[in-house]
Amino acid sequence: MAELELTIPLKSNVCKVGMGVMAILMPVWAIGIPFCLGLTTSMVLRNPNVMNPLAAIMFFSLMILIPTVSVILAAIFEDDVLLVSKEGIAFPLRMLGRLGFRRARHWSDLQAASIQLTESSGKNPKGNLNLFFGSGGNATVQIDKFSSNDLEQLLLAIEIWGSNCKRDPELIQFHNQYQNENRGVESLSYTQMWEEELSRRFASTSFVPLEPGHVLKNGSLKVLRQLAFGGLSAIYLAQEDKKGVVVLKEAVIPPNSDESQRAKALEMFEREAKFLVRLDHDQIAKVHDHFQEDGRNYLVLDYIRGQDLRQLVKQNGAQPEEKVVDWGHQISDILAYLHDQNPPIIHRDLTPDNLVLDNEGRVMLIDFGAANEFVGTATGTLVGKQAYISPEQLRGKASTSSDIYALGGTLYFLLTGTDPEALSASRPRSQNESVSSAVDDLVKQCTEMEEHDRFPHARDIKAVLAKLHEENLAKKPAEVEPAAST
Repeated sequence: MAELELTIPLKSNVCKVGMGVMAILMPVWAIGIPFCLGLTTSMVLRNPNVMNPLAAIMFFSLMILIPTVSVILAAIFEDDVLLVSKEGIAFPLRMLGRLGFRRARHWSDLQAASIQLTESSGKNPKGNLNLFFGSGGNATVQIDKFSSNDLEQLLLAIEIWGSNCKRDPELIQFHNQYQNENRGVESLSYTQMWEEELSRRFASTSFVPLEPGHVLKNGSLKVLRQLAFGGLSAIYLAQEDKKGVVVLKEAVIPPNSDESQRAKALEMFEREAKFLVRLDHDQIAKVHDHFQEDGRNYLVLDYIRGQDLRQLVKQNGAQPEEKVVDWGHQISDILAYLHDQNPPIIHRDLTPDNLVLDNEGRVMLIDFGAANEFVGTATGTLVGKQAYISPEQLRGKASTSSDIYALGGTLYFLLTGTDPEALSASRPRSQNESVSSAVDDLVKQCTEMEEHDRFPHARDIKAVLAKLHEENLAKKPAEVEPAAST
């Protein structure tokens, strides 16, 4: 899993007013009272009889108590942030009472999360996010005090790391809708207009995805939430009796397909799904099962907890070349494994969204639905994000070289923080001058328009990146070597 650490200001009105009052009174409790205390102490030391003992005790206690309480109050009012990391959440000091005086809580202790909305429309919703902990205590935060990015990151952290957390349906629905609004799904951008046109050309129809709570396979699978959907396919998070949380990939044959086309699609799905089940690679989400139900076709995959590379870049910006070279080496190893199968497996949808970092820093390929040619051809659905689709894949002639093109686009995104320009050879150095010429040339060769100009095989990319990775490791000792004494 990627390192995700957030410091989220809560912007509490109580804390703002409190800090304002403490700032106004600071000359009194931080300067005036200590001055009076020092002056009185000096007088008492010179003339012990100037004040009777009881009055002296009360006076000095008060003079010490006021600054002490003021410092504590200032600390409480100033501490108005949530600290979020992969270990857990640390809450502001003012919430200690409701938290049983334990401000830091591990993710494993988070049992439930709910949301109470007073206004849900637009990018500035209002309401309360409620968190409940197994060891006792709870916390309530006002979501309108968050920036849109901070709120999305917090909801993502709860989903990723709150493995024991039961999120209520309203929170799940709000999270999905909020992500879509932040990503501009409802706005008609140039990219979406192009996708609409591609959809008209390549998709015959659309379908209604399953709702949370829907059960499959005689009740052994229960849909928890929709992860993504469009065209003729969908991805769900589901609960399976024997394996816990899994990913469910769904594809639908258009109802207007003729019988021969439908039979061919079902045969292709069955054949390729069985082949995917037999795949065994440590960095590929395992496909456990496949089945058909109510005219829909399903793959059941491992659910990999982590942060996808798109979310990582969105959070942290363009990544250092040293990291990208390491990740690229891992991804090329995954592609080499797929392309070495007999027949070769073409993923068709290799993008930053489908690659996740696990706890050990390994890049995991999490979505395998598009590799099934059933999705890409028999249903008439175009798979892959437009910025990562090669020219031949756009023409419906995907090959292993199409995955190499997508790998180049992914490396470009990691190095620059922006998606590559569609249908063009990409040079990340044009956007990020710190990228070396060797990596810049590698990305360009991966994303050449003609297949014969790209690397012949993912193994060739792996070899180049392995050499670059070794060179980076060799540089490290020299960088930390202490300077010679004079």
